[in-house]
Amino acid sequence: MKREERRQEIINLLVESRAVELDDIAARFGVSKMTIHRDLDDLERAGVLRKVRGGATIDAGTRFESDFRFRELQEADVKRALAETAAELVEQGMTVMINDGSMAAVLGEVLCEKKPITIITNNAAIMERAKGLSGVTLIGLGGVFSAKFNAYFGIVTEEALSRLRADIAFVSAPAASGRLSYHMDEAVVRTKRAMMAASRQKCLLINSRRFGHTALHVLADLAEFDTVISDKPLPHDTAADLGGRTTVRIARETLS
Repeated sequence: MKREERRQEIINLLVESRAVELDDIAARFGVSKMTIHRDLDDLERAGVLRKVRGGATIDAGTRFESDFRFRELQEADVKRALAETAAELVEQGMTVMINDGSMAAVLGEVLCEKKPITIITNNAAIMERAKGLSGVTLIGLGGVFSAKFNAYFGIVTEEALSRLRADIAFVSAPAASGRLSYHMDEAVVRTKRAMMAASRQKCLLINSRRFGHTALHVLADLAEFDTVISDKPLPHDTAADLGGRTTVRIARETLS
């Protein structure tokens, strides 16, 4: 097995079990522990996993953002529910902005059915899905490509956004606590905020599991969003503090 194939298999194992042991994967692939150590070192430097004693995990702290390849395979049912609820805010002929992320990628796929529509995005997965579709006007934001986030960021991205306007921006966040949403990457925060500034309406999509956590950078106050969509009701204190300034919508498919 080639090195890249072996590393992809390690990623697949982590997606399934969230942790792997060094001895087990060395035996599985018939290579030395030192070879696996090098594989894990390289994958950790790429931001794909975190090494721990005797193996590796994707169950890292709140400052760690797992690789897009992990996130696109996790909680597909929740992402679909959030995306379909978000799509209810969009009418044919609208111009929408969609940010990076695996949840946003699902939303992009759903919104491609809302033709005619104009989609502005830095999300490479959405660009790949929407390019060439009849009835979809795709404006792909350039910039510096991040394999970790599968999206484009930087000055070029932000400058393009400053010259565009949309009816609604869909923004996702990996952490929220109280009324604040967070993200661990500064460049990602700048792009998300540029989308918010360029749109008439702002919608936050957030998995309920992300509440009660923080990350390095504050993304936005939840009150800055016209709508917050989650798969479960917001924490009581957060909902009370918002005081009706933001509409909260619950993804219907995930209600028990």
